[in-house]
Amino acid sequence: MGCNSRRKPDWLKIRLPKGQLSVEVLNVVRGHNLHTICTSGMCPNQGECWGCGTATFMICGDVCTRGCRFCNVKTGRPAPLDAGEPEHIAESVRLLKLKHVVLTSVDRDDLEDLGAGHWVKVMEAVKRVNKEVTMEVLIPDFQGRKELIQQVIDARPEVISHNLETVRRLTPLIRSRATYEMSLEVVRQVAEAGVISKSGIMLGLGETREEVLQTMDDLRSVGCRVMTIGQYLQPSAANVEVQEYVTPQVFDEYRQIGLEKGFAHVESGPLVRSSYHAERHIK
Repeated sequence: MGCNSRRKPDWLKIRLPKGQLSVEVLNVVRGHNLHTICTSGMCPNQGECWGCGTATFMICGDVCTRGCRFCNVKTGRPAPLDAGEPEHIAESVRLLKLKHVVLTSVDRDDLEDLGAGHWVKVMEAVKRVNKEVTMEVLIPDFQGRKELIQQVIDARPEVISHNLETVRRLTPLIRSRATYEMSLEVVRQVAEAGVISKSGIMLGLGETREEVLQTMDDLRSVGCRVMTIGQYLQPSAANVEVQEYVTPQVFDEYRQIGLEKGFAHVESGPLVRSSYHAERHIK
């Protein structure tokens, strides 16, 4: 399906954060004791996004109750929720003059409502302080509890994303607690509510071309409108190894196939991540 060498190819060289806007983003985030998936997830697009004054905020702390084998976010027992986080996020969005903000979170299986109430508080605060901002939220599965997912939907972000992460066969090997079918149902509930629904997968974990195309079909069958496809990059020795580096040409092919299958927008490339070019997905 692509390049079989395990040595990282030239097209995966990461652009490090640079420039004054990047410094300003980092200062605002640190000054408000916030977390970004840009740093916690070791995103390869920090340079491009921070250089434009944008960031994806990670709420509910920086310790996850799950231990997915692909993820670099810390796993363990999280601290109590920060009651001041909603206002801190809202003020940071204002200071950074963001027109479009992306929110994501760790899983909080330790909480009775799995963090849904806190999600709503953050979204409401951001919109109250930043009247014109548009918003994408990348949510956990909330253990498939429809009433919790509905709380997020009722807060009316412009885009709600929930990632499949990988193909059906590899899901039990890659993800912790999450199931392929449960994630599809999350996407279905979002789509049926009339909100722009979005999901994404990583390549290079051992999936086949046929499995990628079937995943596209599965997402379209539940109403998913936007899809992201990126290369899995092993963040540490503790994470699952890369099985393949997929070529840019193959990513381009998947993008075209996805559009032909009916997705309104497909971001597909070696360095694409969930929130890459997120501002384009509200159109």
